Amino acid sequence: MSKYEGPTMPLQFVYRNQDFVADVHRSSGNRLGSAATKFDTTVQAGWTDRMNRGLFRYHLGDLQTRILPGPHGFVAQLNIERGIERRKPQEILSIQQEFNGKQFNFNKINPEEIIVEMIKEVEDGKEKGTLHELCRTVVLVNVSPLEFGHCLLVPDPSSCFPQVMTSFAMQVGIECMLLSSNPGFRVGFNSLGAFASVNHLHLHGYYLDHELKIESMPVKPLVPQKSFYRLLDFPAGFLFYTESERVEKVVEAICQVTDFLVDRNIAHNVFVTRGCPPCSRTQDEKDHCSRKGVRIAVWPRTACFGAKEESAFNVALCELAGHLPFKNKKDYELISEKDVMDVIQRYLLPDSEFHTLEQQLTRHLMDL
Repeated sequence: MSKYEGPTMPLQFVYRNQDFVADVHRSSGNRLGSAATKFDTTVQAGWTDRMNRGLFRYHLGDLQTRILPGPHGFVAQLNIERGIERRKPQEILSIQQEFNGKQFNFNKINPEEIIVEMIKEVEDGKEKGTLHELCRTVVLVNVSPLEFGHCLLVPDPSSCFPQVMTSFAMQVGIECMLLSSNPGFRVGFNSLGAFASVNHLHLHGYYLDHELKIESMPVKPLVPQKSFYRLLDFPAGFLFYTESERVEKVVEAICQVTDFLVDRNIAHNVFVTRGCPPCSRTQDEKDHCSRKGVRIAVWPRTACFGAKEESAFNVALCELAGHLPFKNKKDYELISEKDVMDVIQRYLLPDSEFHTLEQQLTRHLMDL
């Protein structure tokens, strides 16, 4: 008997560029009204099935949520169980730490946690083929979820890649975004030293039914021909933007940046979300609500090594994007926007280092 039960839990999810969704908008009031795609239905039904079957470390219901007063619109959520029940994070000592098969990795999970295996089909001349050798991406539930639909995207798990961004992983992350019609779907990546919990290549995916400022934050062009910009608001970071027809070119530029950071032992977080086209000013209502493209934020930051301190307010991909999961009710209820900014600022590069890095990356991308 197959361990993948029911017609809504396909073992393989095969997709093509033609499946990408361009016409996505964020309606007023944050509601997510677009019809669900096959990707959304597969992930959400598979995730809910595993929750109902008790495969998670705790049951995740509707999370208590509040928008912090202030211009940044931080989305705070109370998730006490995650702080108590999640697996103890691995001790990370280096941004370029090698994969260690003796430690926990995604080849050791319960197979029931796998929702689906994603395979991209491409036209190869007259023949239909797959993307390339590393075509397999396993989507599995995160058994300590942050939000509804929280899953892990693991490119070719058996290759045992360490937690260093690759062009294939980045492309899969962006393409998952394009396969979803839901503007609340998010994908993210924590490098080693930036609160990655497991040194086995993976991205996070989840649904957050609240608008984040990163979706429309104004930017300054740095190398616009490579879709490379600087964010003009807090927290200081870089932004790429792509629509469906330019994904591979933009992925190449993103990985030129992440490779540059890894080579210099600079920790970083990446956040991928539907967003409006890059602009240096506040946009009109029509452009502001458009979500036909994908924004990819890259935040260089100070590295944190050693095992995570689970009582701390960790700053990783969610927090930098303005989504703040709290493990402590008192902090959740009392924290202010200024408090949040003070905590986040401690993890960012000093201004002088950031501006030097901005100049170096701009020259680097222009030279390539």
